[in-house]
Amino acid sequence: MNRERPDDVPEEEFEDEEELLPAPEAAPEPGEAAPGALKAGIEVIADFARHLPNRPGVYRMFDRAGEVLYVGKAKSLKNRVSAYARGMAHTNAVARMIAETANMEFVTTGTETEALLLESNLIKQLRPRYNVLLRDDKSFPYIFLSGDHPAPQIAKHRGSRQRKGDYFGPFASVWAVERTIDALQKAFLLRSCSDSYYENRTRPCLLFQIKRCSGPCTGEISHTDYQALADQARDFLSGRSTAVKQLLSQRMQAAAEELEFEKAARYRDRLAALSAVQAGQDINTQGVEEADVFAIDEQAGQFCVEIFFFRNKQNWGNRALFPRADRSLTPAEVLASVVTQFYDDKPPPKLVLLSHELAEAELIAEALCARAGRKVELATPKRGERRDLVAHARKNAHEALARKLADSAGQQSLLNALGAAFGLAKAPRRVEVYDNSHIMGTNAVGGMIVAGRDGFMKSHYRTFNISADTIAGDDFGMMREVLKRRFSRLAKESGVALALADEGASADAVASIPPTLAQPDAPRPYPSPQGGGVEPRPENEEPDDTAFPSRPDLVIVDGGKGQFEAARRIMAECGASDIALVAIAKGEDRNAMRETFFMVGKEPFKLPPRDPALFFIQRLRDEAHRFAIGTHRAKRKREIKTNPLDEIPGIGPSRKRALLLHFGTVKAIQRAKLDDLMRTPGVNAATAKAVHAHFHEH
Repeated sequence: MNRERPDDVPEEEFEDEEELLPAPEAAPEPGEAAPGALKAGIEVIADFARHLPNRPGVYRMFDRAGEVLYVGKAKSLKNRVSAYARGMAHTNAVARMIAETANMEFVTTGTETEALLLESNLIKQLRPRYNVLLRDDKSFPYIFLSGDHPAPQIAKHRGSRQRKGDYFGPFASVWAVERTIDALQKAFLLRSCSDSYYENRTRPCLLFQIKRCSGPCTGEISHTDYQALADQARDFLSGRSTAVKQLLSQRMQAAAEELEFEKAARYRDRLAALSAVQAGQDINTQGVEEADVFAIDEQAGQFCVEIFFFRNKQNWGNRALFPRADRSLTPAEVLASVVTQFYDDKPPPKLVLLSHELAEAELIAEALCARAGRKVELATPKRGERRDLVAHARKNAHEALARKLADSAGQQSLLNALGAAFGLAKAPRRVEVYDNSHIMGTNAVGGMIVAGRDGFMKSHYRTFNISADTIAGDDFGMMREVLKRRFSRLAKESGVALALADEGASADAVASIPPTLAQPDAPRPYPSPQGGGVEPRPENEEPDDTAFPSRPDLVIVDGGKGQFEAARRIMAECGASDIALVAIAKGEDRNAMRETFFMVGKEPFKLPPRDPALFFIQRLRDEAHRFAIGTHRAKRKREIKTNPLDEIPGIGPSRKRALLLHFGTVKAIQRAKLDDLMRTPGVNAATAKAVHAHFHEH
């Protein structure tokens, strides 16, 4: 798809305020900026443009509240920023951005490549409203082979690379990493345990017994021989798999010729494990050893970028990303922004294959080379195996986006059914479900799950640690505390801007309130371009109905009439009585499909057993229950793992290890006499007295 852009419009990626649309046909067109506000924004930008140098750099646009609207890079700051001040031929999104601009900041760089690197870094940090944004921030997993221990550990890794060793990846999923590590353990018998576990072993663990580890912790294999196994694994992951397999094959043949059939069988099993790693892929390559393949698809104004990872001529999985981008952008523009942001925190491979020609392909390639410290090739293949890989990725992008749109439309129909079942004026856009979990009042937690047109919005989930002031086991009290904390904060955030607007506050006072704290469903005060106060939103500017709200339209609590009354009173105290509230009481004998519902102004009622809304409500309740139970178990597990020795001042890891090695268990340390504690190797008299006092003077 090709769209022409006038010469005097900046060639940057812009986006409007929308999130993912509920359905293609339901997408409202973005409104136009008010003429007065647009003129004021142009004047602000023109004033900055007069004093800018003709040098590369990065610019940031801010609104009146100091929120970053857009981050862009330029070969010439003066020329690029001046283009915004011409005030003609802009898209609606660009016009709105200009109208909201109240301030700008600039950073000059030595080259345009440095500007591109800085731009991508700032976009990921600041997440400006009008930039193309990657919606999936989850880091990709790697396989880590440690290099700071005589017996290297193989493990799954995410995050920063602070520990010395080799990192292999990225893999598209944790499942792919775990499957590969399992096969490598069978092939090379490498340990996966932590260093602390390794140091405290006195006999081999179960992994040694089932032939998943060679047992270096207890001397079952020498460090020299173990290091040879680690080197073979490193060679295999680095692409030298043929040499490793030939070596194992030769050793298997030699063992068989010497009639050492058990040893030959072990080499055979290791070869089979390595073959499983290489053969267990849905698409492999012959001529592409290391590459990432990016393909983009556009449907109904939405974009999907499918990424395939190939390392050592193997497919290490794929991931679908759904960037947030304005509908006026071309797929090539969105793809360019995605590629630069994607490699902001991870090293690029030697080859990056793209489905579309990028206008700044050479500049992006230079930036990736600078980041990797070696040559990185950016290519849009037209024939051969590379083209087939891109075509395969593009097909997956098309199918993933189609599924996303279908799921979104199906979810919207469920929300419509939910609104009809509870007699709401319109379908809820944000549903919050609350549940509590505890065991006899201990480790009590509350959980809030959120659902919307895109399904379960897990980034909006929240947990609440129940305070000690709430009586243990008081379900009503726990529900009151959770809802009070949630809606007190919501009332504080959503009421400030509206109160200022109702009192006729100045535009600066209103602008000082962060937009994210304003009530999303209420008409936000529109700052007057002359600065004389606030004025209503212009008639030709439509509110953004597609952005996911921070205020719920429907609240569901798990419980009966008692929980319902507790929730109703708290929400009324917090000024949230206008939010629909529903309580779900389990049916007789806790049978599903027999739930009783409580609402304000209605007698308790049940829904028909085959009502689609009832199935949806059960899914919501089960997800809230799962989330609360999981949070409670994690909290209880952390407390169970807490060692009483950690509570004693002056007891660090080394002295704790010395005590446990000498006495065996914490209970034995508790029963020990002071003389026995003082005879512990590595424990001085002061420490022994502190330990004895801790367990005997309470």
